[in-house]
Amino acid sequence: MGREQRAPRRRPTTPDVPAATGPRSHRTEFGLAELVPDRDHPQAWSLLLDGAPQSHVDLADPTHLAFEYQRRLGHLIDLAAEPGKPIRVLHLGGGALTLARYTAATRPRSRQQVAELDTALTEWVRTELPVPTGWQIKVRGGDARAVLERAPEGGAELVIADVFSGARVPAHCTTVEFATLAARALAPGGRYAVNIADGASLAFARCQVATLLAVFPEVALIADPAVLRGKRFGNLILVAAHTPLPIAELTRRTATDASLGRVEHGRELAAFPAGAPVATDALAAPSPAPPPDTFKHAGR
Repeated sequence: MGREQRAPRRRPTTPDVPAATGPRSHRTEFGLAELVPDRDHPQAWSLLLDGAPQSHVDLADPTHLAFEYQRRLGHLIDLAAEPGKPIRVLHLGGGALTLARYTAATRPRSRQQVAELDTALTEWVRTELPVPTGWQIKVRGGDARAVLERAPEGGAELVIADVFSGARVPAHCTTVEFATLAARALAPGGRYAVNIADGASLAFARCQVATLLAVFPEVALIADPAVLRGKRFGNLILVAAHTPLPIAELTRRTATDASLGRVEHGRELAAFPAGAPVATDALAAPSPAPPPDTFKHAGR
C-alpha cells in the first residue's frame, strides 16, 4: 500500500474560531457530552461522554493528535497509501471526527464516510467545532454495524472501527461476522483498524485477536507494554489485512511516539490468544468496563 513514508502535514484553511474559553456541555439521548478546553492549545478541545474521554480536536492544527490511541490510528492513515494521496475511508464511530479531520488535512480530496449513532452529538460537535468547507466528510446517523452492512463491497482503502457505547465496545461490533463485513468493505490491499480497551487478564483483547485471525491472514496489535502485561487498563489498536502489513515502519513510528508502545505480529501474536475463543454473534460480550476512577481527571 505505498512506500513507508510519513505523510506531509498540511494545515488547511480553518474556520475563524475563537480560542477556547470554558467547558461546554450538551445532553443527548445517549448521555452527557462535554467539550473541555485544552490549556496548552488555545483552539483545542477534548470531547467526553459521561466522563469518558472520546476525542481531542485541535481546530488550529487538525494533524495534532493528542490521544495515544489516535496517534496510532494516525500512523495507519499515514501508511494507507503514498503520502498525500487521497483515500476512501469508512469510520465506524464518529465522536468529534478527529481522525476524519486528520485524514482530510493530510490527504486532501479523500472521500470519507462516518457512521455515528448519536446524531444529536454530531450536530452539536459540528456546530461547536466546525469542519472546514470542501472536506469530503459525510456523516451518516446510524448503528455502526448497520452502516457496515450497507457499505459497498471493495469501497474503502481503510475501515476504522472506533465504536464505543460509553466506555465499552458493544458486543455486536466485536464478532467474526462483523470482521467479515469489514473485510468485504475493503478494496484490494485495504486495511481494517480497530480500537478496543482492556486490562488485567486481557481476556477481551485475546478474544478479539483470535477473531481477526479467523478472518484475516495478517494481523498486528499495538499497545503500551504495561497494558500488554495487564498492569493497567488502556487502549489496544488492532490492524488486519489480506496483504502484508508495513510492520517495520509501524514499529519504527510506534517506538518514536511520545507514549510507550509495542507492536506484536507473527508468531508472537499467534500465541497471544492463548486459547481464547472466536467471538460470534451468538456468544459475544462487550468489552469490560473500566476500573473505577479510570477517567477521574480525564480532559481536565
